[in-house]
This record gives sequence, structure tokens and C-alpha cells, in this order.
Amino acid sequence: MSEKILEVKNLKKYFKTAAGPLHAVDDVSLTINKGETLGLVGESGCGKSTCGRAIIRLNDPDSGEVWFKGDNILKYTHRKDLLRMKQDMQIVFQDPYSSLNPRMSTGDLIADPLKINKLYKNKDDLREKVVEAMATVGLEERLYGSYPHELDGGRRQRIGIARALVLQPEFIVMDEPVSALDVSIQAQVLNLLMDLQDDFSLSYLFISHDLSVVKHISDNIAVMYLGKIVELAPSHEIFTNPQHPYTQALLSAIPRPTLEDNTEEILLEGDVPSPVNPPRHCRFCSRCRYRMPICEQEEPALTEVGDKHSVACFLHHDTQASQA
Repeated sequence: MSEKILEVKNLKKYFKTAAGPLHAVDDVSLTINKGETLGLVGESGCGKSTCGRAIIRLNDPDSGEVWFKGDNILKYTHRKDLLRMKQDMQIVFQDPYSSLNPRMSTGDLIADPLKINKLYKNKDDLREKVVEAMATVGLEERLYGSYPHELDGGRRQRIGIARALVLQPEFIVMDEPVSALDVSIQAQVLNLLMDLQDDFSLSYLFISHDLSVVKHISDNIAVMYLGKIVELAPSHEIFTNPQHPYTQALLSAIPRPTLEDNTEEILLEGDVPSPVNPPRHCRFCSRCRYRMPICEQEEPALTEVGDKHSVACFLHHDTQASQA
């Protein structure tokens, strides 16, 4: 039986705007097991990155629970507890250039978390630890004194990964870590992440809008739409048996390598509703080709429809079956 390392319950994060509260993350629940990767996918603006940041408290949630290794970390108030939590939970940001201080060298960037946490006081030991972290992610020691503008995107992203790894965390939020990289570099970084996961039993929340990338690295996939999880299942199940109309549309948009592929492309009609004033009923129904009267009256709950497969859609709920 897999060991649960992270459990998120009913997480909410709203932002104040002139028009009212923006519902960035609205009642999200998910679980990640030790040594596994949960892929979080959806359109830009659906709340993926905010969800990842809220889980590790870069943005403190408005409500909900985040249980990490048996503790609800949203209850932490003491600096000592918060520092310990942040050693165990790290993040790799999307843009490998803007997330790095251009005035700091490679060595200083990777050493910074160690200095903040006061883990090394001896300069020689500190440098040895940094060089070890660089070697782990494939950065040559000669780049120790180099600055971000002197390096390509792949090396810059490796600095971000090394900086996250140097504290020896157990859980890392990967916030679209390869979206800004060339395809060939993407493959290198993805393979590196998978190797590191095997070597150190790391657990990832892998955030991306690219389903092909998520398929390559994820054990399970959660599909997010307008702040809510609409489908959650093992990776192979999402790709072979998608249940939610939104998931089906996302999969149909993946480019196919051959002209003979007869997969129907599903074009979504209409626009995404405003996250400032989201519908009280199904948030996807205005764009769904299967919409029914009940979809405009109630909000579907995330309901289990198969082994480890849950979907928020009345097409698969007993409610609709009883009305049919």
C-alpha cells in the first residue's frame, strides 16, 4: 500500500479585486503518495499555479487543510515550524530566468537556501554541498561563478532545480518547469526530474498545460477548470478513458504525428466564465456539447466512477441516470 505524503482538503484561495473576490482556487481536494507525481493540467488562468503556491504557503490559502506527513501545515505559526516545512517542501518556477536573481552567481543562488536555514557555517563545506548539488543536476563546477544571463535556458532551469534540491526536500511543486525550454532541452530536464525522483524518492506536483509532457512524467492526473478539479484518475486512465467533456476536449487538441489519425477534434464554444463571478451551477456547461437542464441548476460534485477515477459531471452521476 502506497504511503500518503500530501493530502489537500477543500483548499480555497481568493484574491481581492475591484469587481469582487477572484475565485482562483475553489474547494480543491487531492492526494499525493510518496515517490509519485500528480500532474495538474488545465487552460491558462484556471488556477493551477495558485493551487501549487497555496499548498506550500507561498500564498496562504483562505480556508482548507494541507496535511503533509501527518500535520496540517496551515496551522503552523511559529518560525521554527515554518522553516522546517519549507525545507521539506520546495518549488521550481516556470521561468528559469525571472526566478533567478541576475546579480547572483550560480554558486550563490544554490547556496542561498542553505544560508537562510543556517545549515552550513563553514565556507568550504558550503561550497562542497553546492558543487555536489550542481553535479546532481548536471551542472559543471566551472559554472560556479557564472551568472544567469551567461547561461542557456536549460542550464538556468537546472540551477532552479538544484536550488530546490539542495535542502533535501521530500515534496516539490514543479510549476511548468519545461514550458519555457526548447523541445530537446525539455526532454533532458524531464528525464533529469524522473531520475532524481527515483534516486531520492521525491514526490512531485507537476503543473502544466501540456498533456503530452504530463503523460510522460505523471502517475496520476488532475484536470482543473476555473478553480475546480473536474477529473482525477491514473495517468493511463485519463488518456484511454477520459470521462469529463473538458478532459476529452483537451486530449483532442494534442497534435497527432500522422495524418491518418481519425481522432475527432473537439472545439470548445464560448468563453471561460469570469472567475470573479463564477456560475453557481456547472462551470463548464456553457461550453459543453452535452449540457443538460440539470447542468444549469446544480454544481456536480467530484464523484468516483471507477477504480481511483473521479469526475465532476452529471453524465456520470446517479442523479442523471434516475432522470433519464
